[in-house]
Amino acid sequence: MKKFTTVILIFAAFTVGLLSSCKKIFENPDINTNPNAVTNVDLPTLMGGTLLGVGLLHEDTDVRIASMWAGELNGLARAHLGYAQYIVSAQNFSWSPLYAVAGQARLMQSKADSVGNAWGKGIGQVLEAMVIAKATALYGDVPYRQAFDAARFPTPVFDKQQDVYTTLQTTLDQAITNLSASTGSAYPAKDFIYKGDIKKWLAAANTLKARLYLHTGHYTQAIQFAQRGIASPAADALMPHGTAIGVDINQNYDFFAVSRIGDAGFDGAYLPKLMQSRIGSANTKTDETALYNYFFKRGLTATNSLDGNTVDGAFVNNASHPLITYYENQLILAEAEARLGQLADALSSLNSIRANLNNGMFNGGRFGSDGRKYDAYTLADFGPVGLANNIKTTDLQAALLYEIISQRYICFLMQYEAFNDYRRLASAVPVVQLPIPLNTGTQKPQRFIYPQVEINTNPNVPKPLPDQFTKLPVFP
Repeated sequence: MKKFTTVILIFAAFTVGLLSSCKKIFENPDINTNPNAVTNVDLPTLMGGTLLGVGLLHEDTDVRIASMWAGELNGLARAHLGYAQYIVSAQNFSWSPLYAVAGQARLMQSKADSVGNAWGKGIGQVLEAMVIAKATALYGDVPYRQAFDAARFPTPVFDKQQDVYTTLQTTLDQAITNLSASTGSAYPAKDFIYKGDIKKWLAAANTLKARLYLHTGHYTQAIQFAQRGIASPAADALMPHGTAIGVDINQNYDFFAVSRIGDAGFDGAYLPKLMQSRIGSANTKTDETALYNYFFKRGLTATNSLDGNTVDGAFVNNASHPLITYYENQLILAEAEARLGQLADALSSLNSIRANLNNGMFNGGRFGSDGRKYDAYTLADFGPVGLANNIKTTDLQAALLYEIISQRYICFLMQYEAFNDYRRLASAVPVVQLPIPLNTGTQKPQRFIYPQVEINTNPNVPKPLPDQFTKLPVFP
């Protein structure tokens, strides 16, 4: 934790190369002892570096582990085979990227304060919340209140997970206030997510609040903020990519097609099985063939292997990667409304997703029309003999929830939010879950293990040390 500023330098330097900023941005000799001493770095450069870091944190090994533990992906060789079998140790995890990027987001806010830029501060607060939300969702209790002042708190305390969620909501409230200011600067040249469109940042902040309220089971609040959230796919927060290997390609493409060919794939995973069950079924309103082919392609690494589609689908080299999207926003609405018994509203929210899927829209890309069908549902479709009642229940609410949960699972391909759902749905009332099988053993993985570096250097690490099967307070 206390060395996070060193990693900030790495992210910032990498950003300089990608975004063509000046080459000597960190020259202050106090950088390793006082992150606030970085006075010669302007706010736009800090923004670019932080955005890059946030994007990478949504495509990293942690996300692949979460995807494997949610049953979306399968590990087939080397370390990823062990991950898929839930075999991990403290050596497998690191907080250097997480807290380095969150630290940059905090520096953004300090710099914004120094120049009187409320919009810049608001963006920094949204990015901070994105990163810390990932940390607490995967690890549980984590440092937050004392995490960014190494001089005063070299070994920060671990805040309780419930308290972290509460503090994150406060951070996002402050972000919304700042992003609602009448004037400010958004630096469109450095903002490669939203090109300086502050209204889109404001919507993303509301969707993120809704996501966190869904995690904690506060469905009324989740609806309230999702209604102010991302209103169309055109406002998705997506990490853009290019075609240069080692520079700006999609990190899933790099993993599947360049650096770790054959280490992981979709053979044996639950996601393709779920999608296959929605192809050629009695449900004449849905055909997932086109999206299935957009996600998966056979034989890229071995004969008949089911691989990520790195040729003409979701994992091509320049595919954008989702951070937070309209699909997630509407599915938050749909689930929260359904859980509160607002079934007509939930159906409307679900059908809004289906209308966009019917147009072939997915995370900034488009998939084919051959075998693409997402006709609007009616509530009768979820009745006891309805064509969309996939669990053959007489409970209309449960049948509709199952479809919403299935759609979330599909839309969260290679996003750690699928693992959050995997754990959250075990206790969300009414309990409706996908039949995701265990890869091995009798226990479901519930969390990531605290990194060995943190165990070695911070006496405040929770004791006894939890293992990967210890449940988290927010996902009991």
